[in-house]
Amino acid sequence: MNSDVKREALSILAEVWDLSPDIRLGQLFAHLGFLGEVHIGRGLGYIEDDELMSILCRHRAELLARLEGTPSLPPQAVASPSHTETSMAAPD
Repeated sequence: MNSDVKREALSILAEVWDLSPDIRLGQLFAHLGFLGEVHIGRGLGYIEDDELMSILCRHRAELLARLEGTPSLPPQAVASPSHTETSMAAPD
């Protein structure tokens, strides 16, 4: 993972943590591991960096949607492990 992608991952992680003020960092990591198992089929220690970015982006989108009162993303939004924001957009 190059330094730009590392910075982006840490930035998204910080956003997700800020969107979950009652969650401890360890709980957040455990939750991300669970999401990896559910959506990628592997735990946190076994998913690739781009898959982790996909999980982080999806979780951020879900938290933002919850705050805005809009429906959550469908499960297929994580099917393609890409760290681009466009792959995480909800379908029209």
